Amino acid sequence: MAEETKDEVKAQTAPAEAAPAAEGAAPAAEGGEGEAKTVRRRAKGAKSVPVGVVHILASFNNTTVSITDPRGNVLSWSSGGRCGFKGSRKSTAYAGTIVSQEACKVAVGYGMHEVEILVQGPGSGRESAIRAVQAAGLTISGIKDITPVPHNGCRARKRRRV
Repeated sequence: MAEETKDEVKAQTAPAEAAPAAEGAAPAAEGGEGEAKTVRRRAKGAKSVPVGVVHILASFNNTTVSITDPRGNVLSWSSGGRCGFKGSRKSTAYAGTIVSQEACKVAVGYGMHEVEILVQGPGSGRESAIRAVQAAGLTISGIKDITPVPHNGCRARKRRRV
């Protein structure tokens, strides 16, 4: 009978120990796991950001979209590589649309509904990323182009001959 109780105790504790590992929970201690969950829930519930800023960086090689709160803390971001595009496909207008949709989906989860857009760079994903932000249900309050332009500072590199 003593052996049966040991087996029963092992059977009861084994699934509880295996379950967090299967779910991918990082904390090993059960006490730490419970605390982390409650803290995570509180942070999600408390974080309601109705207004934000969308930073679109459209270079010749990639398009990156970061969505921040008005103070500059990043809430969500996405890029061509993160969305599964490789090589020259990262710099296409379609990639810019997909990247922007993915970043906006997370931001809408934070309760965001109004954004200001800051666009930087000469890439082809600029306009399509802006359209995707609007299609995601976010109201655009303003669009600014913050591409750095030299006022005859350093000598420019030689022009490309294509």
